[in-house]
Amino acid sequence: MNRVYVCSCFGVTEAQVKRHAEGGACTPRQIASACKAGTDCGSCVRRIQALLGRDARPRRDLAEQGQPVSATLGDLDELDEAA
Repeated sequence: MNRVYVCSCFGVTEAQVKRHAEGGACTPRQIASACKAGTDCGSCVRRIQALLGRDARPRRDLAEQGQPVSATLGDLDELDEAA
């Protein structure tokens, strides 16, 4: 089995990040809370953002399914960084 590592610091694979995204993690901060990826050197954060962009469920989809959706301070921080 070929593993593609996203976070070398904590040995987190692309498949693990995708699994957390499928479980509802919509932001790099939520991925970090789930598996620590992105919390040490930070070099994997952009890769995590890219994976979330392709694989995370949009908030609109969550809202349509009746699941709670709200912006967190972490989400706002990410918007500031992107600007």
